[in-house]
Amino acid sequence: MFFCGSIRAFMEPINNDLTKFNKMSQTPDFKRSLGLIDATMIVAGSMIGSGIFIVSADISRSVGSAGWLLFLWVLTGVITAFAALSYGELAGMMPKAGGQFVYIQRAWGDFTAFLYGWSVFTVTQTGLIAAVAVAFAKYLAVFFPSCSPANIIFTLGALKISAAQIVAILCVILLTFINSRGIQNGKWIQLVFTSAKLLALFLLILIGLFVGLQSGILKQNMQDFWKPMEAVQEGGKFTGLMKPLGTFGLIIALGTTIIGPLFSSDAWNNVTFIAGEIKDPKRNIPRSLLLGTTIVTILYIMTNISYLSLIPLKGSPTGTDALSQGIMFAANDRVATGAAAMIFGDTSVKIMAILIIISTFGCISGLVLAGARVYYAMAKDGLFFKQAGELNDAGVPGKALWLQCFWSSILCLSGSYGALLDYLIFTALIFYIITIVGIFILRKTEPDAERPYRVLGYPFIPILYIFFASAISLILLYSKTMNAGMGLLIVLLGIPFYYLMKKQA
Repeated sequence: MFFCGSIRAFMEPINNDLTKFNKMSQTPDFKRSLGLIDATMIVAGSMIGSGIFIVSADISRSVGSAGWLLFLWVLTGVITAFAALSYGELAGMMPKAGGQFVYIQRAWGDFTAFLYGWSVFTVTQTGLIAAVAVAFAKYLAVFFPSCSPANIIFTLGALKISAAQIVAILCVILLTFINSRGIQNGKWIQLVFTSAKLLALFLLILIGLFVGLQSGILKQNMQDFWKPMEAVQEGGKFTGLMKPLGTFGLIIALGTTIIGPLFSSDAWNNVTFIAGEIKDPKRNIPRSLLLGTTIVTILYIMTNISYLSLIPLKGSPTGTDALSQGIMFAANDRVATGAAAMIFGDTSVKIMAILIIISTFGCISGLVLAGARVYYAMAKDGLFFKQAGELNDAGVPGKALWLQCFWSSILCLSGSYGALLDYLIFTALIFYIITIVGIFILRKTEPDAERPYRVLGYPFIPILYIFFASAISLILLYSKTMNAGMGLLIVLLGIPFYYLMKKQA
């Protein structure tokens, strides 16, 4: 009996270890099922939302010339490419779910990484999901007027809930459910919808150039190509008059207005969030970053050339059609709709609505798919709710997806997501800078770490990105002090939550 008891006592810890091992081996894990094309589609699909169809109007009012309009889109493409090339090295070193969060954590530690993840959850990702979802609902209202933001379903004090907000929430719920059933579902949505919008944009560019180059409008827009002008406002309304910009005024205008193109090109880094599900991530993530950002940048520049070929840059705020309104004063800033009107006539509104519905639906899916992986990575390190670090039977972070869905829906209802996104513009740039500075830190602290890909043109490419992003940040701090300050405040509100999470870990 003593001998048997001794054997049992000896075997008990071994059996416990085997039990733990068996449980670990049965735990679902990420499946590497996405190839280079899939990853590239996620980059491009997440970037192209509704911005390219509207932000050129605001740029035109701020800089007043075709040269500076195109310059901002080209500069945005260059800045984005510099960032993508830099992130490639970090992605090759750390091909793990969570992407940018993981990079910051390794270079800067838990505290800075948590503040980044906090900003992603509170506004950057969830707010963007909400904003694009409401844009989807607005354009769906072209075909189903009952979905319009003007259709108020009910009022609760100062809170007004519109049909567009309800549709936006239903869209987020639907795409969250689809993505919760496995990575393959998200993959096919991205493949189909991104292919459709890339093809549609390409055709719009070709037809626009073919029609527009015969009109002489492009030649007209080339006059005073580099003469910076600003639209004059009185009492918050545009008068139709223009005033010249001096050197300092131009710098401020460029630094402030580039926010539109930058956010139209943002979310390219979302592919790094899903590194745990990409085949050969050390090669495919850097390649997809460069391919995706290059494709989108070329399309964006060509789209703006198409706009300039079809409608005048300058116009009147009281104009009644696309020609008289121009790019500057396109109705509701819908430049693409005005350009399409020159090709398709009265059907342009519906044609562009279809294109934007496709574009925004695919964009939302990409944002939903990727964002949850950040919260998963945070939870695995004890920096977020523990349940968010669990994978469901389909091998995806289901609880993280639904938590993201819940907060995105709240932002849809609040109606404040637009302001929140403005606040985070400054902070988002700061985190991009912090991430890329991490390359220099890791080169010094981990010189022998495996780096399948090294930044092309190191150290100049990362330094140039840091320079451009810092310059834009300083201009924003000068011209939009309140928004920049509010962005920092939202991030700083994460500090007590950091210590709470660490205490519970």
